[in-house]
Order: sequence, then structure tokens, then C-alpha cells
Amino acid sequence: MLLSLPAPILFRLSTAALALAMPQVSWAEEAYGEVEAPTIVVEGHREEGYKADSANALKTGTPLLDTPQSVTTISRAQLDDQGIDQLNDALRYVPGVTLAQGEGHRDQITIRGQSTTADFYLDGVRDDAQYYRPLYNTERVEVLKGANALLFGRGGGGGVINRVTKAPVLGEDRLAMAVSGDSFGAWSVSGDANLALGDTVALRINETYEEFANHRDGYDGHFFGFAPTLGVKLGEATRLSLAYEYVEDSRVTDRGVPSFGGLPINGFDTTFFGDTAINRSDVTAHFARLRLDQELGEGLSFNVIGQYATYDKYYGNVLPGAVNAARTAVSLSGYRSSTTRDNWIGQANLVWNGNTGALKHTLLVGVEASDQSTASNRDDARFSGAASVSVPLALRITVPALGWAATSNSQSAVRSLSAYVQDQIEIGEHLQLIAGVRYDDFRIEATNLIGGAVTGRSDGKWSPRLGVVIKPQSNISLYASYAKSFLPQTGDQFTTLAANLQTLAPEEFRNLEAGAKWDVTPGLALTAAVFQLDRTNTRATDPVTGNPVLSGSSRVRGFEASLAGQITDNWQASLGYAHQTGEIRTTTTAAPAGRKLDKLPRDQVSLWTRYNVSSSIGFGLGVVHQSSQFATISNAVVLPAFTRIDAAVFFDVTDRFAVQFNVENLTDVGYYPSAHTDNNIATGKPLNARMTARLKF
Repeated sequence: MLLSLPAPILFRLSTAALALAMPQVSWAEEAYGEVEAPTIVVEGHREEGYKADSANALKTGTPLLDTPQSVTTISRAQLDDQGIDQLNDALRYVPGVTLAQGEGHRDQITIRGQSTTADFYLDGVRDDAQYYRPLYNTERVEVLKGANALLFGRGGGGGVINRVTKAPVLGEDRLAMAVSGDSFGAWSVSGDANLALGDTVALRINETYEEFANHRDGYDGHFFGFAPTLGVKLGEATRLSLAYEYVEDSRVTDRGVPSFGGLPINGFDTTFFGDTAINRSDVTAHFARLRLDQELGEGLSFNVIGQYATYDKYYGNVLPGAVNAARTAVSLSGYRSSTTRDNWIGQANLVWNGNTGALKHTLLVGVEASDQSTASNRDDARFSGAASVSVPLALRITVPALGWAATSNSQSAVRSLSAYVQDQIEIGEHLQLIAGVRYDDFRIEATNLIGGAVTGRSDGKWSPRLGVVIKPQSNISLYASYAKSFLPQTGDQFTTLAANLQTLAPEEFRNLEAGAKWDVTPGLALTAAVFQLDRTNTRATDPVTGNPVLSGSSRVRGFEASLAGQITDNWQASLGYAHQTGEIRTTTTAAPAGRKLDKLPRDQVSLWTRYNVSSSIGFGLGVVHQSSQFATISNAVVLPAFTRIDAAVFFDVTDRFAVQFNVENLTDVGYYPSAHTDNNIATGKPLNARMTARLKF
């Protein structure tokens, strides 16, 4: 397969190819080993299997056992075993998280009933542009559920997703390569090299190239990612990390299938309701990040992080609308958009682990400043002057000629300055109290370049967090917590601010949660939680004036449970369950009171497990189940319940060469996992086999 790659791809993979020539390269990881991105970067350590002991996003290194919040982690070992390359595929295995279609060009998820396109983080720093996030340079995915404003600021009402990147490891030379291909024709090749440049400097380089293909007619695309990270030990107490990443993603924008009779239309699962010449998404992004860690002694440490990210994106699409009653025609509409965004973010954290008398403290004090500028425009499709057109419903859709009409062109600037403090106090061996608060000064100014209108708003918001942890014994904790977050009325992308919204205060999220955590063994954790999440200050329409007012609200209640880690020496598992219900409590602009929240299946079950029958052979089994859910808040279209079964076989041919076979949707069930509107519904992949070969030195 490598010999058949085109020359540009081989050139892009030159770093990994040259690294193959290094003699006597060692490798420290075993079947389930991984290098965790530590609080003090560069040096790393091994973390076994599917269980994590702490989360990078918490900033303090607090054990998950002592964290009064539901946190799900997906380790590098699990990602590799499942053969997963993209974030949205990984999140399918996290109960309490459901996927939206994202209009075929971005990650969009619903956590605890709250939809978001922006609550994504990279090593704890905001990564909020709309694109599909890769995992080639990811050591672990962390899902923190519930309101998270104290640590992250605006948004995060239902939770946040944090990717922990792979860190350089001092004193080791090692190389890994992987090549994979599936039965649809998709393939990828990647390299991961760690180079020791002396005793105090290490360079880690990750690189990948992917070609996309699936069951949908006309779908294709490619992804290229390159991420070097330099780690330097400047002294016994000082560490410096310099990281860069380049991302290039180009793919067909697929809006799925329409509905008919309140369900996804039957018989058109492979039909592309668009035009491959128009339906394109192209993204390039650059990330540059610096992190300095300093141990100050006496349990005191300090870190400062600076990140610059720039995104340049275009996407165009033709999309399906309603199917007529005779099931003979479907309407089409479309639009195209381009967005450029620059993010400057600086963050500093001071962490103290110490005592005041009989009390033990984990104190976090931090500040964060960000400056975001966005330029975006949109043109709507015109079919002989009309916004939509009706075409015959067929297995092959013919899109008529169309033109474009400019509908929006805007520039926005968002600036925020935040300060936060949190103290986790241990009172003896059995009681911990957590209290903290964050203050955000948030300002937005937007200019409509078509009409010339300039709008703006400033908000100062306090976001508290309170919690209590009771530990009847060292490996068991019982907790309760309260947290609050906010989201300005502009939505989560802040590309514009309508004149009738600039007087409205932000929406608010309040999360009440109680749970239990049990480290059954050092490598196996059992957790359970119940929660109530209230969203208020949601827009509604004043029946007298017709103006928007802040009287709308919704509520989600749920239960979550998970088991993750090493059950026996040869058996790893990650099991999760979520039960959730949610509804509009008082009328909003989107729906009347009593309407059920969309993309909120009542029950979700996920299982991934690997069992090694010998030192060289292992088997994997995965199950994802979702009960039925509404496609949108209209409650007019239902996505039926489904159960998908995945499987894998692993062969360690030698200590350095391994082959694995993954089968997705083993029973070839037809299903519809996500939607964007009632007539933009994603179709699940049929049975698909994938082979991956891994080589390590």
C-alpha cells in the first residue's frame, strides 16, 4: 500500500520515513501502555489501560476519585483498539453525549441536552472553531459533564470536551507507524516519533494523512495533520514546551437524507442529495502553543500557557428539504459560507498543595485573557431566482443550475478577561469541601458589512462552584456539587450580534449533581451520578410587543454510570449507561412549554472491551445502543432506536509488528445516529471492515 501512495503524500510523510533509518530505537510501551500528558509536561509517565486517575483539564492534578463531577476519559489504548481517528467517532462511546450532524462539516454534540459547536478544548485551551477534530496527536479525550464555567468560562453548560496532546518524553528514542484501510476504500498512514536530543531536550513529531470514503454516493475527501512538539528541561524545577500543529481537511459536505411520515425516509441511505461540485468543505488551521511550568517549592507550582490559533474555512452545500405527500419529489435549497478566525489566548495558573493547621488544601488561582476576531459571510442559493426548487425524488438526484445571493457579511471581535480561584479542603481523612468562583468580563462588538450596523454588548458574570466529597474509605467517595455557567445570547460562535439581542443578558446553566465513585482496584473504577441541569434566560417572544424577552427555560434530569479499567490481567473494559429526560419548561422562541428536548435519547448504553487470550492474540467487542430520539425541537421526526455491534481481532506478530482487524456494524443494521434538521438526517454506516498494521521501534 505504501508503494502506491502518490508522491506528494510520500513527501508529506518524509519525517516519519526518515525516522525509520534510526538504528537501535527503543520502545517503552506495551499492549495497553500510554504516555499521559502530565501537569508538568515533557517527562510523562505510563498509564495502563482504559482507566485514568486524573484529568488534565482540571488544572490541579486532583484525582478523579476526589472530583465532585462526572468525568469520562477515553485513553489512547482504547482509541487504538477501536481504530478511531476522529473525535466524533470516539464520542459515540460516551453515554450522555449524542452527536448532531453538524451540517456535514463540523463537530457538533449534545451533552446533557445542551447542543454545542464550541465547547472543545486542546490541552485545556479553547478550540472553538467549526471543524472536524482529528485524534492522531491525541493521548486522551476527556469529557467533563455539567456546567464548567469556573475552569473554562463562557459556554460549557452541558459539559466540555478536552483533547490531551501527545507530549515529548525525555531520554527516549522511539518510533511508531500505522497503515490502515477499510472496505469502503478509505485509508490512512501515520507516524509518531519521539527523539531524545540530549538529556534535557526531546522532540515529538506526529503526522498523518487520511483519504475518506464511505457508503454515501459521491463522498470523498482527505485530511493531513502535522504536529511537532519540543520539550525542554531548563532546570530541576522548570519545563518548557513549544508546540505547533497544522491541519488541512477537505471533504464533501453531506447533509444526509430527508424525512417522510415522521421518520427518516426509507430506501435512500446511499443517495446524495447534493452536488459534489458545490458541496465542499475546506479547512486549514494553524496552532502555536507555548507552556512554561515552574516548581516554586513548598507544594507551590506555576504554569503559563499561550496559544495562537488561526482558522480559514469555506463550505458550500445543497441540502434536502421536505418530500411531497406522494413521495415523488423533494425540495432543495443551499448556501455557501466562508469564515476566518484568529484566537489569541493567554492563561496562568498557580497551584498550591499545602496545610493550614490540620487542614490540607489544593488551591488554584488563575487568570485568562483572550482576543478573538472573526470575519464571515454567507450567500444563499437561488434557483431561477427562488430560494428552493422541487426535483424528482430518485436514487440519483439531479441538482438544477443555481446562482448565489449575498445574505450576510460580518466582522466581530470578542475580548474576555477572567480570574478564578478554587480551594479543595481536606478536613481529616473523610471529608473534603470544594469552593470556587470565576469572574468573566466579556465584550463583543460586531459590524454588519452589508447594512453598516454596529452592535455590541459587555457582560460581567460570576460563576460559582461548590462541592462536598465524603470518603468512607480511601478508595470510595460520595459527592454532591453545584455549578453555574453562562452563554451570551449571540450563540456559541459569536460571528454577529443582532440589534434586538444586544440588550439581553446571557443565558444561564445551573447543574446540581450527586454521585459515588469507587476505585474497585487501582486499575478499575466504578462511578455513578444523578443530576439536574436547568437552563434559564432562554429567549421567548413577548406576546404584546413581539420583542425577544428572557422568560424561556428547560430542564434535563438524568442518571449516569460507568465502569472502566482492567478487570483481570488480560481483560480491559469501558462500560457506560445514561438515562436522561428533558423538556421545555416555559415557552421559548424555539418551542412551547412541554415540548421534549431533541437529540436526547432516554437510554444510552456503550461497551467496549478487549480480552487477550494469549500474549499475541486478543479480541475486542463493542456495543452502542440508543433509544429513539427527536431529530429537532419540533418533535415532528423521530430517529428510531438502534443497537450497533462492533468487533476486533488483534495479532501481535512480533514485539514490534502487530495487525488488527476491526469490523464496524457487525450485524449490518440500518440506523440513523444523528440529524441537523428534520430533513437533514445522517445515515449509519453498513458493515465495514478495517485492517490496521502497526510497526514500532
